Amino acid sequence: MIVRRAGFLTTVQDLGRTGYRASGVSVGGALDPHALRVANLLVANEENAAGLEMTLGSVRLVFDSDRSIAWAGGPFEVRVRLGQLLSGRATLVRAGQEVVATAPSNGARAWLAVSGGIDVDPVLGSRSTDLRSHFGGWDGRALRDGDVMKLGQLSGRASRAMERLPGSGIAGWSAPNDWSNTRSSHGILRFVRGAESAQFPSGALIGTTFTATAESDRMGVRLDGLELTRTTNDDLISEAVAPGTIQVPPSGQPILLLGDCQTIGGYPKIAHVITVDLAAAAQLQVGDAVRFAEVTLQEAQSLLLQRERDLQWFRAALKLRVP
Repeated sequence: MIVRRAGFLTTVQDLGRTGYRASGVSVGGALDPHALRVANLLVANEENAAGLEMTLGSVRLVFDSDRSIAWAGGPFEVRVRLGQLLSGRATLVRAGQEVVATAPSNGARAWLAVSGGIDVDPVLGSRSTDLRSHFGGWDGRALRDGDVMKLGQLSGRASRAMERLPGSGIAGWSAPNDWSNTRSSHGILRFVRGAESAQFPSGALIGTTFTATAESDRMGVRLDGLELTRTTNDDLISEAVAPGTIQVPPSGQPILLLGDCQTIGGYPKIAHVITVDLAAAAQLQVGDAVRFAEVTLQEAQSLLLQRERDLQWFRAALKLRVP
């Protein structure tokens, strides 16, 4: 794969680096792992195969062999052979043809899967790029114009999936729209209460509109809005945090942690955004407004379990099409 234009921040990501948080290593991986799983399934990859996470700017790619690709995420415009490639749908790309992904006016990120996956060396069991620690992915950094990357060998099933694409090269089936088009336009993120929620006025997050600031990155979204003031000045012991945790620093402006977040933190944890809504959190651009709604832990678990059941059916349906 030849990277003709790398875009603003394009990195190699899989589903993350698990099992090392006790040693201070972030999970990382795709900020919307569900979107990457769906894209990989569409091109008959293993769900954890490494793909590209594209952030904002335009990306241009060329392959030196025939491959199928699929993408999911924010409302990018992806074109192949002068035709637009809809999200959540596999498409055959011939050797030498250019794939062009153009940044959206709203939504921040998209995930692109290539049949065979991106073949970079695993570090601590993952091919994800850790930008803070400078390891994993492609030399531990974001892609640059002119990078040439090795792609993995096609599995038998991936080859059969490419052969069964219609003459147009575009699959006649697709992923559910809400899986392949994740965006933050609804502006509501659901949360469960955090360990220190009682240290803030009741309902402090609810009914308030916050705005994503320019200090946001893969570690977290910094929010600006009504100052959240603790009702106590007691010191806190640093404790574990995770993607989705909402911390409140002394400024009173909350930070919504994302995939590259640290493993422990000493700021009070007012809430945790539920797993199924982290896809929308990953789409927040500077200036986007966001509001919060509380749900119970049982509701959060039920929503996640239902999505996993639906993904099982989707996986099974794709295997019926291409055994």
